[in-house]
Amino acid sequence: MSRQRSPWSVALLAVVAAATSCAGSDPPPGSVIEASELVARLSADEDLVVLDVRTTDEYAGGHIPGAINVPHTELGERLASLDLPVDAEIVVHCERGGRAAAAEAILREAGYTDIRDLEGHMQAWRAAGHPVE
Repeated sequence: MSRQRSPWSVALLAVVAAATSCAGSDPPPGSVIEASELVARLSADEDLVVLDVRTTDEYAGGHIPGAINVPHTELGERLASLDLPVDAEIVVHCERGGRAAAAEAILREAGYTDIRDLEGHMQAWRAAGHPVE
């Protein structure tokens, strides 16, 4: 005896199949990037932007090599001067995460689509012994 599937179960199967087929693709915008992955990608000179949204004094005290410093309180007014394409991969970080979240919201509002959050932020970066300049 054959059993018919409900339209809901068919729709659910389609969603699961679509999600599974995307499992091996690039990380979704707004996802987290681990420090070790960022180190490897910076070493490979990959095309990404590291945006440090801490204060200028914090930045001067040590930052990820190549990072651009724009304090989160100034990001909205200085964003245009950065001249970043809206599809640029941007890794945002601060000391522990709160200011980075505010900066990510500003970036999304401005239409940026590939924003990554550094896991553990600068605190974890230093604790792991990753390079600082």
